[in-house]
Amino acid sequence: MPNDDVLTVSEVAAYLKVNERTVYRLASAKRLPGFKVGTSWRFRRTELEAWIRAQSGEGNR
Repeated sequence: MPNDDVLTVSEVAAYLKVNERTVYRLASAKRLPGFKVGTSWRFRRTELEAWIRAQSGEGNR
């Protein structure tokens, strides 16, 4: 199940090369696909990759 890894905020920040605060802000605004486990955000790698494709316009081709 390597394509369906669940990532933490710090892992997503490193993956996207942004600050953790940016990840929290985007997730809270529902602009980044994620879900909460208790009070902690988690993200599926496959959903992030789809989000990246959509942001770069690849999803519209």
